[in-house]
Amino acid sequence: MTAQNPTRRSILKSAGGLTAAVALGAGGVLASASPASAVGDGFGLRIVERGEHDHRMWYYRFQTSAIGGWNPAVNVLLPDGYHTSGRRYPVLYLLHGGQQDFITFDAHHNIRGLTAWKDLIVVMPDGGRAGWYSNPVSTTVGARDWEHFHIAQLLPWIDANFRTYAEYDGRAVAGFSMGGFGALKYAAKYYGHFASVSAHSGPANLRGANGDVVTHWANASSAAVELGGGTVYGIPWDQARVSADNPVERIESYRHKRVFLVAGTSPDPVNWWDQANEGVVLRTQREFRHHLHRVGIPHEAHELPGGHFVRPEMLERDINGVIARLRRA
Repeated sequence: MTAQNPTRRSILKSAGGLTAAVALGAGGVLASASPASAVGDGFGLRIVERGEHDHRMWYYRFQTSAIGGWNPAVNVLLPDGYHTSGRRYPVLYLLHGGQQDFITFDAHHNIRGLTAWKDLIVVMPDGGRAGWYSNPVSTTVGARDWEHFHIAQLLPWIDANFRTYAEYDGRAVAGFSMGGFGALKYAAKYYGHFASVSAHSGPANLRGANGDVVTHWANASSAAVELGGGTVYGIPWDQARVSADNPVERIESYRHKRVFLVAGTSPDPVNWWDQANEGVVLRTQREFRHHLHRVGIPHEAHELPGGHFVRPEMLERDINGVIARLRRA
């Protein structure tokens, strides 16, 4: 399967400009792994390719009715000593940004180094080039039910096939950009699944002071590169669906969770792409933090110089915080 990878120029042209482009991150790269015979594994997933030759990074590609037209993949990063310890481990689900894929954190963000000799499984799934970690209202290219794939299929498959703690205190979810939004959304909608949630330059309000611009971005970018003209939230919007996905409208769902937020305060003044992305992220995260503070929900927030990118020191700090919060291996 050849991954769809349109240029930023074509995205802008097809989606009408800034609204489509702002929520998308850097381009992803493809992975390779040894082929394997198809195996039925339940949970609506069928393995069509696997790579288990590396002692830490294992790779799987699935056939699933939740995603039509191609087969989504996942990287599973195992702790050093996993194969001999016999222990169970907590799990971090780490979600990529727009125009990226399941291998991004391995290829560009040193996830192996940041987790070396740390007792944590890291699961990095495909989430679509502009899937917004959602089941869309409409699509012309087949099913793109990323939310269903992740929550109803992949999560129980991971628990069934790896030595995890299949419980609230055994799981965290984090992400960058679009993936940061996905992490905040999943942690709220599926309260009992994740004890820790982190958004690295991820928007935290679909509405608010930005004038609903994040919802516009989700619709325009998904129409341009993910859904063949379909949309995540519909036209006109399915307002109930927007509210169900909106972190700011689900504040109480973050109580008793570890909440970690990162946003940039000084995007590159010459780079309009960076300016537009992180400017909105910063405003939405400030709104989100205001509401957390208003109801007395503790959180850790960082505003740092720079724009829309993964900060390795913050990712490392976050990983250490996840390990400290979750049940120990």
